[in-house]
Amino acid sequence: MNPFAAITDLPQRLTQPAVRDLAWALVSPPLLDQASTWQRYPLTESPWAHEPGLLADWLLRQDQKPAALLAWLSRSSIRRGLYYERLWQFALHAAPGVEILAANLPIRQSGHTLGELDLLLRDASGVHHLELAIKFYLGKPSANQVGPTQWIGPGSHDRLDLKLDHLISRQLPLSAHPQARPALDALTREAIKAGMWVGGYLFYPQFGHCQPPDGVHPEHHRGGWLHRRDWLAFQATDADRCWQPLPRHAWLSPARLPLEEGWSRQRLQTWLEALPENAGAQLLVDLQPDAEGYLQERSRLFLVADDWPNSNPPS
Repeated sequence: MNPFAAITDLPQRLTQPAVRDLAWALVSPPLLDQASTWQRYPLTESPWAHEPGLLADWLLRQDQKPAALLAWLSRSSIRRGLYYERLWQFALHAAPGVEILAANLPIRQSGHTLGELDLLLRDASGVHHLELAIKFYLGKPSANQVGPTQWIGPGSHDRLDLKLDHLISRQLPLSAHPQARPALDALTREAIKAGMWVGGYLFYPQFGHCQPPDGVHPEHHRGGWLHRRDWLAFQATDADRCWQPLPRHAWLSPARLPLEEGWSRQRLQTWLEALPENAGAQLLVDLQPDAEGYLQERSRLFLVADDWPNSNPPS
């Protein structure tokens, strides 16, 4: 599924945040297991997949000279989903053996947009319509329920089963829709295979238990979560951890900060006391110094409102 298991630690060794995010997107395991018939790794047919050292060398060069990546990313919104797509587009444009035919291709009917194809690419196995997604889900403890319905987005507006249903029933069939033919025929007359690649994290409750959903990749990225009322009890369980909030634009790859950017316990406490009661979910990371003079992320967790997820239940 992911041929880059040998270099999954590469993001932590890179110095440029955007390049770390790029590396993380390319080498991380997906959320879903390979048993999913729709799953397809975008670089499957690239020589990079057969010689991971080539990809590592390319990423190291981007880290030394990030101007091209930064210019590419500056052309669009920093919204997380689109940012993730742009990272993949940048890599696929550079990847040997892969040709991007279109990105964010709109499919229209009678002047109305039915949707967009995230990627249309050609490689050695043909033409592929790929949908990309980056998702964070928190598992809700339950004594009698397991499955994707228990995995909810930090803002309570999204749920794993709803996202998968939308991908499989709405987004992936779009390239086979009759109204897609004019746009697709202008690019290729070859048969098109649809697939998806979903990256992200699953966050498990610090207090309580939640089973991973069926079909999840066994090596998926994970973290924890807890309600704000439980923070003091949680903090008392491990006094050695040094937590601080992570800005939304930095939620993808593991954090790596200069030592001087680390927070003191007092600064964290002041921040917590000033946090409004109705504040949205906050992502905190535990940062520990490494041998190179940086703070490296050791773990992450979401701090959510005491009424989460009942305040805005997904539907």
